Amino acid sequence: MMNLFSSFDPTSNFNLSLNWSSALIGLLMIPSFYWMIPSRLNMLWLKIIITLHKEFKIIMNKNSQGGTLIFISLFTFIMMNNFIGLFPYIFTSTSHMTMTLSMALPLWLSFMLYGWFNYTMHMLAHSVPQGTPGILMPFMVCIETISNIIRPGTLAIRLSANMIAGHLLLTLLGNTGSSLTLIMINILLIIQVLLLLLESAVSIIQAYVFVVLSALYSSETN
Repeated sequence: MMNLFSSFDPTSNFNLSLNWSSALIGLLMIPSFYWMIPSRLNMLWLKIIITLHKEFKIIMNKNSQGGTLIFISLFTFIMMNNFIGLFPYIFTSTSHMTMTLSMALPLWLSFMLYGWFNYTMHMLAHSVPQGTPGILMPFMVCIETISNIIRPGTLAIRLSANMIAGHLLLTLLGNTGSSLTLIMINILLIIQVLLLLLESAVSIIQAYVFVVLSALYSSETN
């Protein structure tokens, strides 16, 4: 198992740890014609941003002028890192809890501090769902408190686990290629291509899920 997970271990070249530079390498991959407004790529990206802005504005349930920019930027950053991790020999930063927890924990902590300092009574009332019998209220407070505390952990684990799972499946299937016949290798290649397409979809979906849940958590603090 150590060899299987070694593909996720940080490495160093020329005594320089360049692993986390993969988080910014996407900026170098943006084609130059993207900045030539109105290019097709630029218009497509603007349409995606406007769609995300409208959706996050509904989720946040308030006048979020400029507030949705945080979540759109986070979505772009996570999706870019997820896609870059699909390339061979490139360090997948979002498969490490160091990266995912450093994104989830500050967001959750800022929402909690803002909510408890400005809407204390609302946050206390949120600990007990409406219509809860009086005898169950202490238990509901404990359950709601625990579920609230583990939110950043679930966000971080969900993202990193989904990134690791797909990469491990591709690695396991790829390692069996040397012991297969020619026909089975062709079938394996087709399966690998289909899995790669699935991982591309997962890269977008997991970035979207991470950001939407963060927006939902922020909407509960007002």
